[in-house]
Amino acid sequence: MENTKFRLVLAGGGSGGHVYPMLAVLDAFQNRFRELNLPVEVTRMGPNDGYDVLFKNRGVYISHVSGGKLRRYLSLANFTDIPKFFIGFLQALFKLYFIMPDVIFSKGGTGALPVVVAGWFYRIPVAIHESDANPGLTNLFSAFFAKKIFVSFERATGSFYPGKTEVVGSPLRGEMITGATTKELAKETLGFSSSDPLLLVLGGSQGSTRINDFVLANLMALAKETQVLHQTGIANFAEVQKLSHAALVDESFKNRYQPIGYFEKNMGLALTAADLVITRAGSNVIFEIAAFGVPAILVPLAESANGHQRINAYEFAKTGAAVVIEEGNLLPGIFFGQLKAILGDADLRAKMSAAAKGFFKPGAAEKIAQTLLQLGA
Repeated sequence: MENTKFRLVLAGGGSGGHVYPMLAVLDAFQNRFRELNLPVEVTRMGPNDGYDVLFKNRGVYISHVSGGKLRRYLSLANFTDIPKFFIGFLQALFKLYFIMPDVIFSKGGTGALPVVVAGWFYRIPVAIHESDANPGLTNLFSAFFAKKIFVSFERATGSFYPGKTEVVGSPLRGEMITGATTKELAKETLGFSSSDPLLLVLGGSQGSTRINDFVLANLMALAKETQVLHQTGIANFAEVQKLSHAALVDESFKNRYQPIGYFEKNMGLALTAADLVITRAGSNVIFEIAAFGVPAILVPLAESANGHQRINAYEFAKTGAAVVIEEGNLLPGIFFGQLKAILGDADLRAKMSAAAKGFFKPGAAEKIAQTLLQLGA
């Protein structure tokens, strides 16, 4: 490897849940090669999903392949998506022939399986990572072609061959867990009082319309109990900002609520400041709040594929780090009962925080990056 360029292909994407852990592994991988002073070339093969710029900014080549969604249920969309796999497979065969990488890392999602199968055809080592407690179909199929399988949740190991499966947690980007500060200073930096509790509402880059609607419908009651930092989703921000001004009829409470479209770089600061988080139950956000030891109320998305958010939520909650409110039970009486119980009991918050930190598994990105280097050596 001293005289040749190490080549890595990253496969898959389609959503932030697939892309951001992939970026974390990429960052750790590139850092490792910088330390070794070795040349490396990285190509991302996946869908045209709007995330290309994040890879290009890291010097990654982009090569799109077709790939449909794998479903466990009957759908007319299967008639168009199944042919997309074969098209994507032929595209991947052609493109991999010229790249001929040393190793392929797949995060699953759209476009991942054609690249994995094509890589296996060329006998290129493949490693995959499964984020959810209930694995998706893409990774269940990809596992047959993989030399190494990484999973976030212990529960997921039952779905894969034990001899090549390792529980590492979810890869987090370095900027998420650097720049540590105190909770009080983090609150002040974000424009809140350092002495009052802060509720962090998370909905991902797209936001959660149902959680947004619940917050807006109960905003005055929330502002009386706690300060609120509300991540609305980029597309929802303008509407939520407008409606929140109307909902906060008492001017004295307006400084206790702050909406933001999306945390580009301040997610770590927001989690440091938060005394409690209400969020969906995607794997990434669960491990992010676990890394910071923040007590959580999880509202799993009812329509999530294979019910994975619900399973993720209960796997995390059984540690004592969170409580789960099913979407149909997201009602003021139930929610405010949990809110007051957690914010009003410092000992309970401390126990939930300790449980969250105990659940977190540090160094996932670095472990995966090191394995990729070994597989491709």
